[in-house]
Amino acid sequence: MKSIDHQVVIVGGGAGGLELAARLGRKFGPRHVVLIDRSDAHIWKPSLHEVAAGTLDIHREGLSYFMLAKDCGFTFVLGEVEAVDSKARQVQIKPVYADTGEEIFSSRTLPYHTLVMSVGSKSNFFGTPGAAEHAIALDSTAEAERFRLKLLHLLVAANRRKADDPSLQLNIGIVGGGATGVELAAELLEALDDAVFYGLNQLDPKRDIRIVLLEGADRILSALPPKMSAAAQRLLEDRGVTVRTSVRVAAVGEHELTDAEGRSYPVDLCVWAAGIKAPAWLRDLGLETNRVNQLVVDRYLRTTDPDIYAIGDCAQAPWQGQEGALPARAQVAHQQVGYLIDVLDARIRGAEDRPAKGFRFRDYGSLVSVGHSRGVGSLMGVLSGKSWFVEGLLARWMYMSLHLMHHFAVLGPVRTATLAIGRLLTKRGAPRVKLH
Repeated sequence: MKSIDHQVVIVGGGAGGLELAARLGRKFGPRHVVLIDRSDAHIWKPSLHEVAAGTLDIHREGLSYFMLAKDCGFTFVLGEVEAVDSKARQVQIKPVYADTGEEIFSSRTLPYHTLVMSVGSKSNFFGTPGAAEHAIALDSTAEAERFRLKLLHLLVAANRRKADDPSLQLNIGIVGGGATGVELAAELLEALDDAVFYGLNQLDPKRDIRIVLLEGADRILSALPPKMSAAAQRLLEDRGVTVRTSVRVAAVGEHELTDAEGRSYPVDLCVWAAGIKAPAWLRDLGLETNRVNQLVVDRYLRTTDPDIYAIGDCAQAPWQGQEGALPARAQVAHQQVGYLIDVLDARIRGAEDRPAKGFRFRDYGSLVSVGHSRGVGSLMGVLSGKSWFVEGLLARWMYMSLHLMHHFAVLGPVRTATLAIGRLLTKRGAPRVKLH
């Protein structure tokens, strides 16, 4: 197939999908590369816990997809995929409506030659009664912002009532001790101190606000080395977070959590961060999926349709050299993008589309933020193969560098440096926590 005809359509503008669109767009241009996303702005998903705590403002940090498309050379289509016709090689896109109900874009059909699914994941409630109704899952900027506003309203109300009720206590429950739950707990500690600093001074966060983190496994961060788990738990508990492991939440009520042993935990605000699954509509594509709706791909990242690929959290990819599938981590998606660039380059140019070797993931370790000046991490020595443990400010700086590396991959060095300096200067004139 001639390159002048070949169109790559990428569904999902998360970290992996956007990076793939940007890198391909700079190489081949908007005629060959199309990105579809239901949102008009991109924010790095690992930073959603900061949005939820109010320490990061989505209106300042978000990057417009229309701007990115112009700068990086791809075509952006705003909308949500409704169906995929693999025989006709077409994507059906739902209409887009304004908040007023007015239709902005009508339903559209978009042709493709190669389709890449990168739609990420959402929280898995595992059928827990009341979880969908009463818990907030940090799946999107909208949900993170909903949590932030609810937290702010609770804080204002508690601050007002504290004078009349000195025993008043605000309870925040976090279900799930993975990276999201741990990072949110730590970020909330920072945000609560800042809220008191800006006027909610009837509250003492250490005495009046209780954060409880419930984890079903025998340790938090169970997918990471035990040393990381122990260090993260120590840092959280030293700052007043109650951590309970080997606790399986059986029900979520409006004001309490109940575990499988019948124990009750009072909550005024609950976050669910206990597992993930891919969007349910992926099951309707006629492709092989697993029990959590992920598209099953081979070692070349192809689904059961050779013209459809899948990367990131929505894909179950084999872990070559290890048992089982690759974990849902940002660095997996980043490396999959690097692999697919060569594959799609060949397809666009009309060359052989399958490389000699399949995708092989290289684990460089993990970093977890435990506050603005703290972090824990395990790094894989590239040359020695040994694992190195890092903690404290160094780990925090290294964690922050991951966000810059994502921007670097999308925007390039000059734009990334300009953006970083601009944000640094903006923060000097902005409150430490968003209060509106």
